Amino acid sequence: MQLEGRIDAFTKLGAFLKRFASETPEESTSGSDTDSFIQRMPEVLLQAQQHNGWFTLPYVRMALKQWSEALSEDQLKKWVANYSIRTPKTPKTIGIVMAGNIPLVGFHDFLCVLLCGHKVLAKLSSNDTILLPFIASYLHHIDPYFKDVIQFTENRLTNFDAVIATGSNNTARYFEQYFGKYPNIIRKNRNGVAVLTGTESQEDLVKLSDDIFRYFGLGCRNVSKLFVPKDYAFDHFFAAIYEQRDCINHHKYMNNYDYNKAVYLMGEVALLDNEFMLLKEDQSIASPIAVMFYECYENLTELEQKLRDAAEDIQVIVGEGLPFETVSFGNAQAPQLWDYADGVDTVKFLLDLD
Repeated sequence: MQLEGRIDAFTKLGAFLKRFASETPEESTSGSDTDSFIQRMPEVLLQAQQHNGWFTLPYVRMALKQWSEALSEDQLKKWVANYSIRTPKTPKTIGIVMAGNIPLVGFHDFLCVLLCGHKVLAKLSSNDTILLPFIASYLHHIDPYFKDVIQFTENRLTNFDAVIATGSNNTARYFEQYFGKYPNIIRKNRNGVAVLTGTESQEDLVKLSDDIFRYFGLGCRNVSKLFVPKDYAFDHFFAAIYEQRDCINHHKYMNNYDYNKAVYLMGEVALLDNEFMLLKEDQSIASPIAVMFYECYENLTELEQKLRDAAEDIQVIVGEGLPFETVSFGNAQAPQLWDYADGVDTVKFLLDLD
């Protein structure tokens, strides 16, 4: 299959996912050859939620919506126009070790490998085993070509030519030992941070609340730390994030909130608490679930250097009107196809294998 055919297949997949991006899925077209998939998809979404309590239906639908928008013909062609992608004479088998922190978090690697004409050998996270295999079966349905280039395994990866592995800092050490002799991309823990200046509007801070709470803060692009000016007053911040209060009604989130609060209180740690999130002054980047770290800065020049020094721990910086690169409020969890995790160009890596 040539690149144009692969783009067409993923465009059709995007249209399929769009049907289920809201609480009221689009009705199937009578006689459509995709009717069986349309009928099965609601049950698949329920299974994903039952399998992993963090994958609530609203957040699964949100992931589907984001991918349906990304998988438009215009977006795909705009992305691949930056490269010279030709179908390789001998496709490589690319092992993908996927994370499972948010729904379909490994889909971008899956997409990159297939668009470049290589084969996927994917080891799914135990937390996310439902959605991607169903999507793969839909691609098989679109074109039998995909049946021979997509494989899932529950065992240790073997018989591959290169690997893309995502995990924690601890698992990354194992990955480097096991995969080090192969061409590889190995990703470690990263988190999003936000820089506030005190001039933000209420709308900015409401959008920031999405960057913090979307997917319960489990994504590597979620904001886990705030950098604020010295003597920053958090009143407006707390007022803006109040609309996210329903997260405390989710039992897994509430358990984390209660546990972390108890630990900090027993340690007599100073906290700000709005009854659904804890705010703690801390030098670290990555904060526990239901906890937001913050750190005060004296000036933006010194802060920029601090952020550079911590670059390997930061996935994205959120802010407005700053003298360094940021994404705007509300867009931390809305990357474009060309916004690569850890800043490593996955497509270039795959093309360089030829």
